Amino acid sequence: MKHWMRWLPGLDTLRRYEAAWLRHDILAGLVLAAMLVPVGIAYAEASGLPGIYGLYATIIPLIVYALFGPSRILVLGPDSALAAIILGVLVPLSGGDPLRAATLAAMMAIVSGTICILAGVARLGFVTELLSKPIRYGYMNGIALTVLISQLPKLFGFSIESDGPLRSLWATARAVFDGKTNWAAAGIGLGTLAVILLLQRYKRLPVVLIAVVGATAVVAALDLATRYDVTVLGPLALGLPGFAVPWIGPADVIPVLIGGCAVAMVSFADTSVLSRSYAARLGDRVDPNQEMVALGAANLATGLFQGFPISSSSSRTPVAEAAGARTQLTSVVGALAIAFLLLVTPNLLQHLPNAALAAVVIAAAISLIEITDLKRIYSIQRWEFWLSIVCFVGVAVLGVIPGIGLAIAIAIAEFLWDGWRPHSAVLGRADGVKGYHDITRYPDARQIPGLVLFRWDAPLFFANAEFFKERALDAVAKSPTSVRWLVVAAEPVTSVDVTAGDTLAELDEALHAQGIELCFAELKDPVKDKLRKFGLLAQLGENCFFLTVGAAVSSYLEVHDVEWEDWEDQATR
Repeated sequence: MKHWMRWLPGLDTLRRYEAAWLRHDILAGLVLAAMLVPVGIAYAEASGLPGIYGLYATIIPLIVYALFGPSRILVLGPDSALAAIILGVLVPLSGGDPLRAATLAAMMAIVSGTICILAGVARLGFVTELLSKPIRYGYMNGIALTVLISQLPKLFGFSIESDGPLRSLWATARAVFDGKTNWAAAGIGLGTLAVILLLQRYKRLPVVLIAVVGATAVVAALDLATRYDVTVLGPLALGLPGFAVPWIGPADVIPVLIGGCAVAMVSFADTSVLSRSYAARLGDRVDPNQEMVALGAANLATGLFQGFPISSSSSRTPVAEAAGARTQLTSVVGALAIAFLLLVTPNLLQHLPNAALAAVVIAAAISLIEITDLKRIYSIQRWEFWLSIVCFVGVAVLGVIPGIGLAIAIAIAEFLWDGWRPHSAVLGRADGVKGYHDITRYPDARQIPGLVLFRWDAPLFFANAEFFKERALDAVAKSPTSVRWLVVAAEPVTSVDVTAGDTLAELDEALHAQGIELCFAELKDPVKDKLRKFGLLAQLGENCFFLTVGAAVSSYLEVHDVEWEDWEDQATR
């Protein structure tokens, strides 16, 4: 029973639920629902789907995450960061058919959910940590720009045919100059955007709801849909989402799989960051693997109930928090309120203008853009800043999915480069400083005649083993005195593979040919155990391994008669 409860933290919360929380959760749920409705519809439209699917993709994940989610107040649903990915898959495959688009989007949600669940069960929740902050900023800024550009035609009241962010921007600009702008729609859209941007600093105000209700009221009161051809949402479908398996054709499998993988990566990267930040604020601890399972379960269920891929929300979660949410019951109340809307008053939003929905999405895209921290990164380490810019340009020029693929490739390359060409140093003793230090940082540091202390600051594996050998031999060649011992200060070496083990054997043979002893200091026991399996302890001898660098120095000075000032004090240290 305890094993299953670990995967269902919502039940554990229910067992410990306090009556005093109920009023806060109900009120917060109603406030949240008022924001979720227009936002869900807007993000569905931005993803190339009819607005009703945005509500389907809001109801289901709220309920599922309440059961599986480890975070007490995190809110899941359609997200602006995923809109460009979904749109990039749907546009070339759907052929303008909304039902086909909905089927493809639902299958993307199932793919994404399955990947997240499997990764969570396999305890791979750490994988998104491989994406450094500059890389994450880069692809998110690119996604934000892509989403913003995709909504400009709708904001100005016309439509375009184009593929790719830059082509879409060019087509939009050309349409504006050709006089295709519907100024009534543009006025509504720009007014809605202005209200959202001006009021968003007031965290307790339902800013999106205020702006959307105002735009809807203006369109309805002035009959702008009829008089000025302002496109509106129209009546929503009556009823709740039903269970349906989204069958797709063989030709759709590869792009849907790629899109689902991209969704899984982006959604979990954002969800894990948001979940950790709120857990720290509330004094909780969130298991990233359970977070991945919960996100996967929400996506899987959404795909089976006519929804599309979802993620956590950095704009709706603060609304729930500000409204007084205590637990995930807030999300359940919000889901029930939206379900009530679909069952009882589906025509309530029929005058909602599409230009206002575009403004909601554009405002969300603007909130995704990160500039301030990139300035800080530029001042600290410029190559990481330019790494972020490359990822940004990749998404903006190549498209969202190829751009994210580029970001992943860069992340892997960055990770491998740090291990492939790590830092190494020759150590000496500097006056007034305990221990042994890099002689390039301490030019006055003294080296012991005949002894080279060589530190390697990384694990030893196939990609850097030969480089390690080259650097070690180079340190010997550059020694100011004839070398008798080479001692590897191996504390940073956390692992050794077979390739590296064979390279160490080759290094030992090359040094022995020169009459030089190869020794190790501060080698961790698990690494030493591997060297024993590789036969290196037998080749080198147990007496060539020392607990500390100081012990290695002391042993060397006992064996070799060298002139070394205050060496006894140094050996003791």
